[in-house]
Amino acid sequence: MGEVFSVNLSSRKGISKSPAKEAFIREECGLEGDAHYGFQHRQVSLLSLEDIEKQNFRLERDGFTSFRLKPGDFAENITTRGIELFSLTIGDRLRVGSGVILEVTQIGKECHDLCEISKKIGKCIMPKKGIFAKVLKGGQVKEGDPISLLKADKK
Repeated sequence: MGEVFSVNLSSRKGISKSPAKEAFIREECGLEGDAHYGFQHRQVSLLSLEDIEKQNFRLERDGFTSFRLKPGDFAENITTRGIELFSLTIGDRLRVGSGVILEVTQIGKECHDLCEISKKIGKCIMPKKGIFAKVLKGGQVKEGDPISLLKADKK
């Protein structure tokens, strides 16, 4: 079981998101107040804190000592901790908090030219490490909420 480390929102696409203590996730739409609200199959984006920390280690090793990446910098809606997002497959479901249900719809993405991270450091991890989900059941989500895996129904 993992947890929500950070909930992140932005009013515009293509920029880093800012942390919020909590947000409402609406069924079939995503996080209210976020630029990607209602964005088809990529309603909610997730990235792990562990992957952000690995990227920070690489940056430091390569001489970027005055620059640290933080939750929301990759424009992810939910920064997770303690759950291996890379092991998920399309169709897997996550329970977030007391009742939000997300279904994984996409693993990684093609990074658009000149995203905020690419401008700053030249490489973004979202294309390989990020996942996207649609909202099957909405509700409130906040920092510290548990995240558990509900495996996909294989028909």
